[in-house]
Order: sequence, then C-alpha cells, then structure tokens
Amino acid sequence: MKINYLKINEFGNIKNKEIEINKNINLIYGKNESGKSTLLKFIECMFYGISKNKNGKEISDFDKYKPWYGNEFSGKIKYTLDNKEEYEVFRDFIKKNPKIYNNKSEDISKLYSIDKNKGNQFFYEQTNIDEALYLNTNIIEQQGVILNENNQNLLTQKIANILSSGDDNTSYKKIMDNLNKKLIQEVGTDRTTGRPLNEINYNINLLKEEKNKLNNNLNIKDIRISKKEITENIKNIENEIKLIKEIKEIKNNEEKEREKIIINKNINNENEEKINNLKNKINIIKNNKKNKTDIINTILLPILIILNIIINLNKFPDIFNYFVIVSTISYLIINLFVFIFKKNNKKNIEQIKIENEIEILTQNKKDKEKEIIIMEENITRINNNELNNIKNKFKEYFNELEIINLFNKRIDDIDNKLELLNKELNNKKLELNTISLKEIEINNQIDRKIQCEEKLEYLEEQKQELLDLEKSINIAKEALENSYIKIKNEITPKFTKNLSLLIEKISSKKYKKASFDAEYGLRVENENGEYIDCNRLSIGTLDQLYLSLRLSAMNEISKEKMPIILDESFAYYDNERLENILKFLNDNYQENQILIFTCSNREKEILEKLNINYGFVEL
Repeated sequence: MKINYLKINEFGNIKNKEIEINKNINLIYGKNESGKSTLLKFIECMFYGISKNKNGKEISDFDKYKPWYGNEFSGKIKYTLDNKEEYEVFRDFIKKNPKIYNNKSEDISKLYSIDKNKGNQFFYEQTNIDEALYLNTNIIEQQGVILNENNQNLLTQKIANILSSGDDNTSYKKIMDNLNKKLIQEVGTDRTTGRPLNEINYNINLLKEEKNKLNNNLNIKDIRISKKEITENIKNIENEIKLIKEIKEIKNNEEKEREKIIINKNINNENEEKINNLKNKINIIKNNKKNKTDIINTILLPILIILNIIINLNKFPDIFNYFVIVSTISYLIINLFVFIFKKNNKKNIEQIKIENEIEILTQNKKDKEKEIIIMEENITRINNNELNNIKNKFKEYFNELEIINLFNKRIDDIDNKLELLNKELNNKKLELNTISLKEIEINNQIDRKIQCEEKLEYLEEQKQELLDLEKSINIAKEALENSYIKIKNEITPKFTKNLSLLIEKISSKKYKKASFDAEYGLRVENENGEYIDCNRLSIGTLDQLYLSLRLSAMNEISKEKMPIILDESFAYYDNERLENILKFLNDNYQENQILIFTCSNREKEILEKLNINYGFVEL
C-alpha cells in the first residue's frame, strides 16, 4: 500500500495544506512544533476516525485537534493498495463516517460494514489491521530515553518479547508467571491453605452441617404448595373476571348500537306506512278524475251522435245544423286538447305534492336502510376487532375457544357467570388468608434454616465465580501457550532468519547467526562458532536489531505491504549507524513506502550522499 496524496483543510495547527507523496523513501521535515506529530495523527484519523473519548488523557483527540476557529475540520487522503486499486477518502471529523470513493469517483461507502462506536470499517476490511495494531506496528516512534549502556537490558527484553510473542511490550514468560500467580492468590488450589477457594469450601461444609441439624418441617412445603395453587387460582379467577367485564362492556356497547338500529327500523316502518297511505291517496285522486271525465263523455257523446243522426234524417234550419256540426267538432277538439293536456300534465298540484312527499319518505327510508347496514357492519367489525384484541390480551390465560364461547354468551348469562366468579374469588381470598396465617406461624421456626440456605447459596455463587475465574485463567494460559507455540514454530524462525541476515551485515560478518529459545533468550554465533547472549552486543547493534524486528513484524500482520512510518526514530543514531540503517531500508524494503518524520537535515544529507532517490515535504 502507498499513500499518494494528503489534503488537510483544517486539523490542529495545519490549515489548507496539500502534500503529494510519490517516492519510495519520503522525508517529512519540520522543526519542533511545526506539525509533524499533527500530520502523523491526521493520517491515522483519516483511516480510523477521531475519538471524542479522553481514554485517560486530559483532553480527547477530537478536542485537541479541532480548530478553534472555522468549520473545515476535514481532509482527504488518496492511497493505492498492493492490488493497484486506488481509493479516495474524504472525512469531515465532525461526523462519524467518511466518504470512500474508488478510482472512478464512485461512492462505495456502503460496501463496508459500520461499527456503531468506531464508524465505517473500510480500512480494516481492506488491510485486516485495526487501529491498535496499526499504532503498535506501522508507526515506529523515537525511543523514550537515550539508548545508552544503562538501557541495554530493556532493549534486549524488547527484542526477546518480539521473538516470543510478536509484541515488543509483551513477555510470554512474564504473562505466564502472572497468570500462575493470579491463580494462586485470587483462587487457590487443593494444595493451598488460606486462599479464597479454601476458605469458601470450609464455610460451606460448616453451613451444610448446621442445616442438616435443623428439623425439616414438611408442613411448610405443603402450605406453600397450597398457597401457590390458591394464588394461581385467584389470579386465574381475576383474569377471567377481567375478561368477562371487558366482554360485558363490549356487549353493552353492542346493545346500545342495536337499540339505535331498532329505532331506525321503527322509523322505516313508519315511513313505509306513510308511503302506502300517500299512494292510496294518489289512487283516489286518479280515480276521481277519471270518473268525472267518463261521466261527461258518457252523457255528451251519445247526445251529439243522436243529433247528427237526426240532422241527417230530417230537414232542419241551417243554423241548427251548423250548431250541431260546430258542437260536435268542438267536442272532438276539446277532447283532443284534454287528451294532450292529460298526457303532458297528468298530475294535479295535490298529486305532485303527495308524490314529492313519497319521494322524500322513500329516500329517507333508503338512507335509513343504508345507515342500518353500516351500523350492523360496524357492530360486526368492532366486535371482531374487540374479539381479536381480547384474544391477544388474554392469550396467556385462556385458549381461543374459551374466549369465543364467553364472547358469544348473552348478557344475562355473562352477568350470572360474573356473579359466580366473584363469590368464588371471595372464598379463595379467605382461604388464602387462612393459609398465610399458618405460614407465618411456621416461618418463625425455620428462619435459621432459611438463613443457612441463603448463605450457602451466596457462598456457592462465590465459589462458582472463583471456579469461573480459574477456568478463565486456564483458558488464557492455554491460549497463550498455543499462541506461543504457533509463534515459535511459524513467526520466530522468520524473525531469527531476518536477524541473522541483518546482524551479519551490520557487524561486517563478525556475527553470522541468531537463534532464540524461551530459556536462554536471543543468542548470536560469533566468528569462532560460539553462541553468546545478545546482551553482550553493543547498544547500537541491539538498537538496529530491534528496529529490524519491528519491520519484520510489520510484514507478518497483513498481506498488504503497509507504509513504514518512522517518527524521529533515528534521533539517537550516530551518522554511521544512520547511514547503515537508511541503506538497509532502501535495499530491503523496496515494496514498502517509507515516511521518515524528522526535524534534522542528517537524513537528507545521508540520502543524497548515498545517491538514494527520495521525496521531500517541508512543513
């Protein structure tokens, strides 16, 4: 993996800074307080986010690096993985999650899992390196003290720790000794005396003996069983009463709605009766009109016919003839107009008024019928909903069939059932009260027994906690042992091989081979074939071995060739050792990007002297 580009909008004391990194070895130069540590922290926070927790510090990283003014607490990083995939990450540190883009500038943030505390886990999923591992391996900081002869044992121990555990601050032997010590002091064994487990076992045996001496009173057991049964009966009865009361309330509401339906049906019956009466009135009106017309036609028409016959048979004056003819024609015309008028205006005002009233009553009837249907549907719907609610509410206590049977009972039957249940409930409560009085009498006799049982229970819990602790310690020891064996068989040989190559180079073949075991630690073979302890080496040689081990460990934690970040790591190297280590880094770590943070010009001068190509960033 290689970091290609950094853009810092605002982070700590760095503002509006862009940095391109395009060489294998890169010097990040700046005087003290110029922002080197801030830049180092920026890179870490771009990958893992920034913590708002103090974690034992006086101020959290978030508060420490948040700008006092402005709101551009953000930045961007571009990097390329070993598989040549390029990524851009923009992070607003006010927010928990960054935005991740691929080389096509597509937002791929959702492809990675989100941890509710740590945010997007993109960098861990890409490299399999979490933040703690990143800080402990990729970043090699300046030693806390000057590495002189007085610190030789410390450095030797760190080298031994890496070889045995993979971590320079972790000693397999010390951890195993501490676990054994913890097991003895905090738990104890069958062979120890006066330890927690021994004391608890002694007290448990005493209490068991005292408990066995107490008289066992079987009545209290029977009473408690009876009390429990009665209490359960009371609870069941109370639940049934509660169920029935709720059903009764639903039934009462239903009855009120049914009464409204009956009222509406009665109104409809009255409307029906009114409609029939009004229809009869219309029929009477129609019949009267028809009768009058029929009477006139019955009398007048025969007279006109007779007069026309007489006129045709006899001779009358012309005026009389004209009168008869005109009368006949007028009659026919009048009848024609009457027919047309009847056809177009068959109804008189009274009839129209009655028909309008019928229409209104008919519409009201239809509306009431619809209202009745809706009310009945509502009753059915509400009852179904209420029944389902009751089923869900009381499903712990009654099965569905029992609830349905109660729901389908009449109100009178429900009232009778409720009365019987209340009587039964009162009887059960009286019975419970009687048994409770008996229980109080007996409890006074067995208080001590209960106290013994409670104390025994407490001691057994403490004993189980100790046994769990013993189990955990043994599991930890087993895991540590397995890890040690795995490191010893798989990792340590790689480290010692690298050390052998390195020590031969830096000692001008004075030492040729390095070996490590738990008993003797790290030893090296000198020119005459003798193995000597590594603490006989010079402090400079040890320091280079330590750095080499850290670099070797870095390549074991991930398949990704991670950048090597050296933060003032060579502050105490003389020029000769510095030249050797820079040449060593250039020759052996071509696949790793190297970032050297320094406040000195020595690294620059030596790289130029060795004609090593490097990048230079000045803060």
